[in-house]
Amino acid sequence: MLAGGELAALPAQAPQSAGTSALLVRRLGCVDYEPTWHAMRAFTDARSADTPDEIWLLEHPPVYTLGQAGRPEHLLRDVGIPLVKIDRGGQITYHGPGQLVAYLLIDLHRRGLKVRELVTLMEQAVIDCLAGYGVSAERKAGAPGVYVDGAKIGALGLRVRNGRSYHGLALNVDVDLAPFSSINPCGYEGLRTVRMKDFGIADDVASVGEHLLAALQRLLPPVYPAGRPPA
Repeated sequence: MLAGGELAALPAQAPQSAGTSALLVRRLGCVDYEPTWHAMRAFTDARSADTPDEIWLLEHPPVYTLGQAGRPEHLLRDVGIPLVKIDRGGQITYHGPGQLVAYLLIDLHRRGLKVRELVTLMEQAVIDCLAGYGVSAERKAGAPGVYVDGAKIGALGLRVRNGRSYHGLALNVDVDLAPFSSINPCGYEGLRTVRMKDFGIADDVASVGEHLLAALQRLLPPVYPAGRPPA
């Protein structure tokens, strides 16, 4: 497991081509939540107009995270899992082994994206990834994320500072779902959660991560020279 100081030193995959120029990918394995969060913030604070965008693919040890406007009463009981109050949007969620996490460190202006468009893009990437496994997923009006038959399989949460995003999305692959029963997931009482394993999908987090990455690469607009798409 990697400590926070090791994150910045990890090698990145070479920049991707067509449609995702200036994009680096880091595959971090299982890393503690707080050092990773601090590394995302530090990257965002330090980046310049020429810094390549990055996607981090990883898992976390068990942790609950509570968004900046989150209500602590959505943690229903103490089950010994740490709670970290963070600066993304949204309420409470759970991260743990077997859950794919993708952090998107994106300069929105440079790709001609608005925040809502990036959220929709992330949801579509999860939907497309699941479709590749034969699972039909969808959005739900007023409740960001991705759902299968009303049960949440993918959660989203972003922070955007100076037009640059961090945090991202989480997709349940073969994660233990029991910790979700001790919270109101994303602030919704009684919301069911589901994982890819429940649909007979045997791929591990790393394999699913490559499929999700391909969907993100396909959907992300290119970096435009003037910071906006041509008229």
